[in-house]
Amino acid sequence: MKKWLQKWRLASVFAILALVLSGCGKPFLSALKPAGQVAQEQYDLILFSFGIMTLVIIVVFVIFTIVMIRFRRKKGDENKIPKQVEGSHVLEIVWTVIPIILLIILAVPTVSVTFSQGDVSAIGKKDAEGNPEALVVNVKAHLYWWEFEYPDLGIVTAQDLIIPTEEKVYFQLTAADVKHSFWIPPLGGKLDNNPDNINKFWLSVDQDKADEAGGIFYGKCAELCGPSHAFMDFKVKALPKAEFDQWVADMQNAEAPVATTDLAKQGEEIFNQSCISCHAVSTDANSVGPNLANFGEREKVAGILDHTEEELKRWLEDPEKIKPANEMTGKYPELNDAELDALTEYLMGLKVQAK
Repeated sequence: MKKWLQKWRLASVFAILALVLSGCGKPFLSALKPAGQVAQEQYDLILFSFGIMTLVIIVVFVIFTIVMIRFRRKKGDENKIPKQVEGSHVLEIVWTVIPIILLIILAVPTVSVTFSQGDVSAIGKKDAEGNPEALVVNVKAHLYWWEFEYPDLGIVTAQDLIIPTEEKVYFQLTAADVKHSFWIPPLGGKLDNNPDNINKFWLSVDQDKADEAGGIFYGKCAELCGPSHAFMDFKVKALPKAEFDQWVADMQNAEAPVATTDLAKQGEEIFNQSCISCHAVSTDANSVGPNLANFGEREKVAGILDHTEEELKRWLEDPEKIKPANEMTGKYPELNDAELDALTEYLMGLKVQAK
């Protein structure tokens, strides 16, 4: 008995720790810290349904406890046969009607929110002057990186998604190869990127929540897509409207990148010989690999490594070790230390400079 009690106490401690830790999370990554309208509505629905389920569990356990105590077999009644009850129409109606009522209570807000969040009719609409009414981003998932195209703005980026706060941003999702899934946990639920159709939805970011997260949120691929699925991350920069408009203007009026040092010029030559067939360095160009026009301003290298020269060299030296089965492996010749230094200098200098 004592041994069993010790095990029960240990199990209780782990259960409590699991409950406490499940509520932990960073504001830039946790779905339990909603940072936008979509995420907040989904979070409220979770709490609402959890409340209903908790109420049902409490009622069932209370009834169960009452029955166990009131109708337990008492001493001296071992041979007594209790009154046999064949059924109760009243009870059967009650326990049939109550679940139906609870399902209706849960279904009404769920259906309402689902249809509200599924409304993408703003895509393609134009105002009286012929300008798009909504910001649209085409998201194409690749093995194992993300491409973001702003079709109405003539801008293409990779790995870093830039969006304004306090505004609905509409996404059109596709995939270049296999099925992926676009998910920014603090902003809202995931949606699949399919090779053969376009999925559409919208998200928004609250300014105060963006400030709390430092203006950066983490995005993930939420569909198992291959050996490096766990490393298929991207970053979301949420900017105030004025700063976003300035970023758009800078990207639209960006000058062609120019190497400013001798080492960077050597790196540019290596890039033009080995990398340019897959990577673009223009802010409005799609490419086989990630667009590198603003690589020097990115948050991460390859989506997961710190944005430092050391980590970039490590990626260039052996991308297969960092992201197994990535499509960059073997696409360019092996580089010696001097060539790595030069290419790193050039790539780190790729920053958007307005004309």
